[in-house]
Amino acid sequence: MPLPASLAPRLLAAMRIVFGLVFLSHGVSKLFGLPPFPMPMNGMLYAAAGLELVGGALLVVGLFVRPAAFVLSGMMAVAYFMAHAPQGPFPITNGGEAAALYCFAFLYMAAAGGGTWSIDAARHRA
Repeated sequence: MPLPASLAPRLLAAMRIVFGLVFLSHGVSKLFGLPPFPMPMNGMLYAAAGLELVGGALLVVGLFVRPAAFVLSGMMAVAYFMAHAPQGPFPITNGGEAAALYCFAFLYMAAAGGGTWSIDAARHRA
């Protein structure tokens, strides 16, 4: 039995929160070592960590979801093509599944917005 379409805005909000929390955890790992990040940090990783931390936090609370998700989608596309695509053409073999999924989930959020449980939605209601 399919879910009713009336749940879509709440499920979008839940997806945004979960993706934001997981993405935020990548930035926390890189910047604060919780849990320890397994690679040495360089300038590109520091920039990624800042975007993960700030962008993930914005997604969690639902503030500026469309622009934040658009920037994060682009970041993940760059990450895929710089780090994973050179390892081979298929995400399953080059380790790029997460980057590809994040890229398209964030692209969807950039188009759809943050859903009902967001600061953006509350600002538009007021």
